[in-house]
Amino acid sequence: MVEAVLLDLFSLPANLQSNIQGLLRNTLETIEKCSSIPAPFVYVMCCQKQGSEKNSKQESLLPALREVQSLKKRLEVVRALTTAAALYTIKQRLDEKDLSIIKIILPTLRKDLMKVYIDHLFTAVYQFEFEDLQVASDCENLQIAEPRSEEQTLPTQDVALIRSEIQLYLESLPSLKGELTILRSSLIPDDIFLHGFTTRTGGISYIPTLSSCNLFSSSKRRDPQVVVKENLRRLANAAGFNPEAFHRVKIDHANAVCIMGKTEPDSYDGIVTNQKGVTIAAPGADCIPVLFADPVRKACGAAHSGWKGTLLGVSMATVNAMVSEYGCNVKDILVVLGPSVGPCCYKLPHESAKEFHRIDPKCVRLFDSASPYIDIRRATRILLESGGILPENIQDDSVTDQNQNITFCTACHPDKFYSHFRDGTNFGTQIGFISIKD
Repeated sequence: MVEAVLLDLFSLPANLQSNIQGLLRNTLETIEKCSSIPAPFVYVMCCQKQGSEKNSKQESLLPALREVQSLKKRLEVVRALTTAAALYTIKQRLDEKDLSIIKIILPTLRKDLMKVYIDHLFTAVYQFEFEDLQVASDCENLQIAEPRSEEQTLPTQDVALIRSEIQLYLESLPSLKGELTILRSSLIPDDIFLHGFTTRTGGISYIPTLSSCNLFSSSKRRDPQVVVKENLRRLANAAGFNPEAFHRVKIDHANAVCIMGKTEPDSYDGIVTNQKGVTIAAPGADCIPVLFADPVRKACGAAHSGWKGTLLGVSMATVNAMVSEYGCNVKDILVVLGPSVGPCCYKLPHESAKEFHRIDPKCVRLFDSASPYIDIRRATRILLESGGILPENIQDDSVTDQNQNITFCTACHPDKFYSHFRDGTNFGTQIGFISIKD
């Protein structure tokens, strides 16, 4: 069932809009008749000329719209200088109402263009269907181009222009939820390494559970890649790294490690490098983003350690990769555990808890319950120390310093961090990142 209808009138000159009053009214009445109750939300997308007054332009369409009574409170005219701005505004309205099934009625000439905008600004969460805007015979001045064949695609230069338009628009948006904040560890020497752990503030993501500096996009969430890319650009500017030389692990919740410069695995939860100026990163939204630094051999690593990865030893696998690839001495490697869900909040089924109990009984609280509390940080620390990492070379604030500045519980601090455990499936993601300075 269609939940929203978008009428794309963006390409129509202002002097032709009076010619389509009847067309617009008929279209809306058809939508009203064919829809189940309640009627879908309707958004009319129009072009606002530079320097024009938005409200006066919008009023020119309202007489036709007011006659469709059931849509009175479910209809909005959205005017903007660019298609990207108009469509992104409409996306915000859809997300506010949790709408996902959208019909777009538009001139045939605009269909290929619109599909490119949608591919960039939306994810697979949304479903779109297209309908040609049928022009009444009395609209003699309104010329609609012949439809393209299905085989034709938009010229590469047109796609590049659309991408540029979207990028410029997103760059112009204000940061949300405060300034961008980066947490840093005093354990990692800043004369050799650039590093940090992000929080949730200072980006442009607006959906509550993703707001605002979300740094991961997936087909199951509403934040598209272009928004995540803009958040990353702002982070890179604040932190001082090149976003074009940025590599994030490809999560599999296992223990594979990627060696930068060698063949990249299909998926991996650890990554290491000795290349200067290359920033590597691991995400976390309850799982631990773990950073590794060897100031002697000048090598670094990052790992994503959830409960499965912790049990599979992803942190020591990352250490071992640094030792074997770059000749690191395990006693020189510094390890920092980033913000992650603490034993105060995190539960697992009893069968999984048994594995943590085998590592150390202190890793499990209320062991005899059906869902014991799990301390994946303590388990990670124990496995690292067992592998030869010196205790004083591991920063885990929840163990070593109760006045935390890095290893906060993500679930306990909704103002600072994202949490899958707390927020559900449409959750945001922060990262830990590190690079070797030039």
